Amino acid sequence: QVTLRAGAELDARQVNQYTLILRAACPGEDEVEERLFVQVTAGHVLRCDSPFASAEGDVVQVLADVAPRTPLYAVLPQPFGGLTVMGQGFPSPSFLQFRLRNQNTPLTLTRRGLVLAPDNGFDPSKDTQTFRLEIEVMDRHGHNCSGAVKVEVLPSRRPHITFPEPHRAVTVTEDIGPWEVVTQVHARGDNVRYAILAPVAPVLFTIDEVTGEIRSTRRLEVIRAHLVIRAYNALHPEDHATATVNITVLGTDRQALRCVPAIFVSQVPEIVSPGSTLVTLRCTDSTGTDGCLHYALEGPPSSRSRFCMEGPRLKVNTTLDYDSEAMAALGFQFTATIVVTVGGQSLQSTRVPVLVTVTPVNEFRPVCPNGATFTVPETAAFGSVVGRVAGTDSDYPLDSLEYSLEGGSGPAQPFSIDRHTGEIRVVGSLDSQQQKNYRLVVRLTDTHNDLDLRKRQSRLCDVSVRLQAVPDQVPVCIPEVQELWITAGSPGSRQPVTRLVCHSSPDSAVLTYTIVGGNEDGRFQLEGNILVYLPNNRAKPHPFVLLVEVWGGSGARRRSSVVALVVHVTPWSTPVPPSTTTQHMTLQKEPLVVMQTEAVWQPPAWFVAVLTISGALLLATLGCMARNLLCR
Repeated sequence: QVTLRAGAELDARQVNQYTLILRAACPGEDEVEERLFVQVTAGHVLRCDSPFASAEGDVVQVLADVAPRTPLYAVLPQPFGGLTVMGQGFPSPSFLQFRLRNQNTPLTLTRRGLVLAPDNGFDPSKDTQTFRLEIEVMDRHGHNCSGAVKVEVLPSRRPHITFPEPHRAVTVTEDIGPWEVVTQVHARGDNVRYAILAPVAPVLFTIDEVTGEIRSTRRLEVIRAHLVIRAYNALHPEDHATATVNITVLGTDRQALRCVPAIFVSQVPEIVSPGSTLVTLRCTDSTGTDGCLHYALEGPPSSRSRFCMEGPRLKVNTTLDYDSEAMAALGFQFTATIVVTVGGQSLQSTRVPVLVTVTPVNEFRPVCPNGATFTVPETAAFGSVVGRVAGTDSDYPLDSLEYSLEGGSGPAQPFSIDRHTGEIRVVGSLDSQQQKNYRLVVRLTDTHNDLDLRKRQSRLCDVSVRLQAVPDQVPVCIPEVQELWITAGSPGSRQPVTRLVCHSSPDSAVLTYTIVGGNEDGRFQLEGNILVYLPNNRAKPHPFVLLVEVWGGSGARRRSSVVALVVHVTPWSTPVPPSTTTQHMTLQKEPLVVMQTEAVWQPPAWFVAVLTISGALLLATLGCMARNLLCR
């Protein structure tokens, strides 16, 4: 008796068959060896995978400052009924039920198998905390498994909110208009947000809660304002810091600077050369002169590294390469601000916003792949993939190409190419005896690489397709000779006799069946590979010897074989004529079809010829040997 070892686990995904070698011997006898094959099939049981199902359970580490009800852990179903564990809250199917065995934990287990942080979050003041959850999983069939999860809560490592400059004094002139930036505060920390604490209802100023920019809400007059700014962590508002900003608005009788243009928006091609001038500002002060004006460029580092100011001229500092992921991350746009001051003093200044958009230029032609040669069997079905032409293009977006086949598809070129992917597919019949190789010319055309669609570039690529010959074999029928006995049915019916079992190589080849002999009165027909008898009023049993020719292959490579069928037909029973005295009638019985298949080996002609020649040579050799012995 062979039993499963205790503690053994079977997994059909890893091992689906075991081979056991069994040896047995009796005293005084030889040892006998046999093999036992044990096949393992995938069942529909519910099983929890390691480490979730281990004795220690799975371990999850989170920080104490995680947000309330954040998904910490999820039990997910795996193929073949297994379960595993993952984080970030992926839901489980609705047919699984999850139950928490121990209730002495602040964590929450949802109906979808998610372990959530406490409703009020973890206590950040404590050291490392550990919570263990024992979870039972059950499906709708009653199968269940269980596992454990240990959640380790680590002390928070996030930096606290601080102001590098807790006190700031700002002086501006009264000519500042509405929604202009007065100053900006900055705090260190994570998820920083800003708010004005005092005055409680600010009238003259507002602050951007994300950037910390303090802007005027209307045109300012001479005034002194005291603002208290709070910076706080958006996820943990209890972590906050404050700073004070004193704003002094001075009066002036001088007019503000005026610059033309007041806003500069432009599009430049990526091939613009460094040193090119994009715009020249014309600025004047109240005296109408511009001799003491100072120009400076402010903005993100990406903008200040690519542009520079040379007096009133905004110039390109470096190349503006459109074909890069870094440029795409910027949205192909650069923003900056030109600050113009009188004598370098901020009391009288103006700002000119700048927006420069880089446009693409189709600089490169598509490049053909190296060694575009594919091999396809000549029996490939319609729509089969031959290969993929992977062209490249260095213009952004990279490799944005369209593919087309020169000359189109037709009998001389039984292939097509996908316009977007470059996949070549079979769309016609293939015959290696007629043509073994095809030379395809594929045109690669780039797309979306220039604002002017007339500047698209293309390249012709040579692709070779070689047909792999698949030898056709004579159809084989099992058996080649059959002898059958049937009882004819009622006249006018169609009576199936037998089904011919034949196959050819390749297996996808279509076979055709034809009766070529023995069907003189046309009582037999072939419906595919099924032989059908058409009963008539024949009164005597009659044997039929039918020859069925089976054809396979196509074109000039068609091959055939012949199957012999001997069919003995017993007539249909007729009712007894009525007499004048007593009426007797033979009851019509259900026809009984008796089919008997007899396997007969009929060697081919070449085998008989070889056997005859071999026998003759053997007899001649024996005769010569006997003659030599008698002569001695």
